[in-house]
Amino acid sequence: MASAKKLPSGSWRIQVYAGKDENGKKIMKSFTAPTKKEAEAMGALYAVSRKEEQNAGMTVGQAIDGYISVKENVLSPSTIGGYRLTRKNHIQELMDIPLDKLTNAEIQSAFNTEAKRLSPKTLRNARGLLSASLAMYLPDFTLHITLPARQNKIKNLPTPEEVIKATHGTRIELPVLLSLWLSLRMSEVRGIRYKDIQDGTLTIQNTKIKFGAKEFEREQTKTFKSTRVLAIPPYLMQLIGTGEPDEYVIKLKAQTITKILKRIIKEKTGKEMVFHDLRHLNASVMLELGVPDKYAMERGGWSSPNTLQAVYQHTFSEKRKSVDKQIDNYFSALIPHEISHEEK
Repeated sequence: MASAKKLPSGSWRIQVYAGKDENGKKIMKSFTAPTKKEAEAMGALYAVSRKEEQNAGMTVGQAIDGYISVKENVLSPSTIGGYRLTRKNHIQELMDIPLDKLTNAEIQSAFNTEAKRLSPKTLRNARGLLSASLAMYLPDFTLHITLPARQNKIKNLPTPEEVIKATHGTRIELPVLLSLWLSLRMSEVRGIRYKDIQDGTLTIQNTKIKFGAKEFEREQTKTFKSTRVLAIPPYLMQLIGTGEPDEYVIKLKAQTITKILKRIIKEKTGKEMVFHDLRHLNASVMLELGVPDKYAMERGGWSSPNTLQAVYQHTFSEKRKSVDKQIDNYFSALIPHEISHEEK
């Protein structure tokens, strides 16, 4: 809202946007008062009342729809897909409640019901979407609810050596190693094109994600820190091979990779594993090797206090090269000897 301006008479006037006429021209409403503070208070009061009037009758579901629509072209497909999933399947008790009738008691009741079937993480995501939507359409509402505490689940995962042996020679060996060795997400693995690989380095800057029956290709990673440059060890370069610049290195669908990995690991080790667990194993390896947090976060694209510019300044420093070599030596030693790159 603009500031009040002093008139020749000595009074103060403020103009507040009041909509558009039938020709699309802005309509401004004026408020005049003896002091600047009074004029701006009158303008602020009108703006709030107008917003409340506009939102009269709007339901929680409509507010969420509006928020998703506004953010659709600026947030990642995975985030928007998650929002739509929440809108369709979660906290349904709230969706038909008008915003001007909504209370924290009703919100808490809805989340209490959902806590019986949804994970704490899913509940937190639903609260985040609801909070953002209310902030857009009901800015004076203070969301205050309690969610279940996070659960610290300990999974009995196979070791890196077991994963490498189980997937060696299979059609998912390369995508598995890209995640286990280089700490790539599934969307990043499937988003790699041959043109992203230059002089033995891989630039992670594209993602490929499927929601429902539709696949999204986006020249953007999950987070700001996820865009990064990684040195590719010789064995992975051997598996990657060559292709046309715009050709995807991994052509398998995410569902296919996940299904094969789960089956193979169960058959070979008797343990359960999903694709994202490979990143957890990678983080564990770096912890075991004593890799400093700065370099571990850089390789994996995890959030850190560093700005992207600071990370790139150190991407191929001597210390970073030492870290890469240390990790490459670890995984190279686990590759079955008969096909190690030294013998090729």
